[in-house]
Amino acid sequence: MAGHDARILGAKLREIASVVFSPSEAKTLRRFTSGEVARILGVTDSRIRQLSPDLLVSPPEVAPGGRRLFTLADIHALRAHLDEIDRVGRRYRPHRDPAKGEHLQVIACVNFKGGSGKTTTSAHLAQSLVLRGYRVLAIDLDPQASLSTLLGVRPENEREPYPTIYDAIRYGDQRRPLAEVIRHTYFTGLDLVAADLELEVFEFEAPMQSARRKANDPEPPFFARMGLALNEVADDYDVVVIDCPPRLGYLTIAALCAATALLITIHPQMLDVSSMRQFLTMMDEIMEPVREQGAVPTHDWFRYLVTRFEPQDTPQTEVVAMLRGLFGERVLTKAMLQSAAVSNSGLRGQTVYETPLRRDEVTGSTYRRALDALDAVNGEIEGLIARAWGRT
Repeated sequence: MAGHDARILGAKLREIASVVFSPSEAKTLRRFTSGEVARILGVTDSRIRQLSPDLLVSPPEVAPGGRRLFTLADIHALRAHLDEIDRVGRRYRPHRDPAKGEHLQVIACVNFKGGSGKTTTSAHLAQSLVLRGYRVLAIDLDPQASLSTLLGVRPENEREPYPTIYDAIRYGDQRRPLAEVIRHTYFTGLDLVAADLELEVFEFEAPMQSARRKANDPEPPFFARMGLALNEVADDYDVVVIDCPPRLGYLTIAALCAATALLITIHPQMLDVSSMRQFLTMMDEIMEPVREQGAVPTHDWFRYLVTRFEPQDTPQTEVVAMLRGLFGERVLTKAMLQSAAVSNSGLRGQTVYETPLRRDEVTGSTYRRALDALDAVNGEIEGLIARAWGRT
């Protein structure tokens, strides 16, 4: 029965996906208006219009009404040009400088409970940082592969097995360098390490290998394997965003040990808060023996992000006030609002950053509110990254 249901559900998912984009084609990204480009780059619309079309990566597309449309690759090219000609010290390309001690930021997005907005947060954070000029790698550590699907990799439509993070952290001679596992996405500047059910194998291998491990074993322990894999590609990125599975297994522990920052998503309901308490307790208890084995996780920052927040909901505002009273600045000042724009984008297999701005008043204002909330949250996280690098 379960196998039968899985097959008919898979067929339905493929049918739904075909409405968004053809199964024979890779997912693509829309173009951006000059106004959107100006907002992304932090300049005026007139400044964008003054820049030479020769700077663009692809020939400009002109929409009805004479508006120029830009690809994300065009935006990156314009950013590089503005950074090169700037004379007042502004950083249009905020890449980290290892010579100044600016280390790779590895942000693990975690929660014990599903439905907290963890994957949505990971996707929007990764894309937001790319739009802000950072080099970003997203790692899907959840065997359900929700982040992979959102970023254009649909396991149900893959004809052949594809590499996942498991290939880079597995035991034995078949381990592959992380660089061979990374794939570029349609969202130019955002790279992805995809997931599938194969990741579950690591949850079985890790405890068996740990039990057999002896002193001076050349195989690194399970909790060090993620960090070592990331070291192989650290020079290519500024930020890594890891979407962890909704449980405290060996994959999550490996991510916690590799992370330089922890972002815990929390839906402001008492059941979710109670679940989070259990998660925090388990995380502390599980990490203690890992530390005894030599793991020394160092986190630049640890924050809670309130998600799916409805400011008009009195019980939710009371829960948020309680969390702020208990944890102070460890609760991000900004919250991700409950928004139909986020839900509607997700139904189309998109994020809010990918969804074109609607012209009608109702839908357009809903989209703008969601975009403002996302920018506020991700801007606050960008500030934490800058502080970790010693930037003002």
